[in-house]
Amino acid sequence: MLGYMNQAAFDKTLEENVITFYSRSKDRLWTKGETSGHFLHLVSWKVDCDQDTLLFRVHPQGPVCHTGSDTCFDEPNVNLNFLEKLETVIRQRRDEPEGTASYTASLFRKGINKVAQKVGEEAVELVIEAKDDNETLFLGEAADLLFHYLVLLAAKGYALKDVVTVLQARNK
Repeated sequence: MLGYMNQAAFDKTLEENVITFYSRSKDRLWTKGETSGHFLHLVSWKVDCDQDTLLFRVHPQGPVCHTGSDTCFDEPNVNLNFLEKLETVIRQRRDEPEGTASYTASLFRKGINKVAQKVGEEAVELVIEAKDDNETLFLGEAADLLFHYLVLLAAKGYALKDVVTVLQARNK
């Protein structure tokens, strides 16, 4: 969404980690979600090159637009930030595998060969499910493959952002 913010709204946003705007029509500060409960929780922010526009990355708590749409531009929100959280957990399991009873830690304890083998197994299972029309099984195998792929990246000392960088370089 696009909104207007004065210094007081900016300060309150940073203090509370919830996006607050200045409503010119109401002539007051307005925290997005104060009546609907659909708050925008601040993740990060940056200033543009002219230093006259702010970009806030947020975790929306419900739809962003007053119409009920995910965004005011009628596009769906996709929570890829979850993958960043998952990568953090995977790295924690990699860095402290001893004493952790998690499946992920057990993979790291078994070594890179076992991690790579699991990626191969999950890839084959995904291909098999792709031939059928069972959405639940297909998406489950896709999730399994993505998870094990993230584990393999972490085992090799990389993250998904490193792969994205390669893809971006190829997309010229």
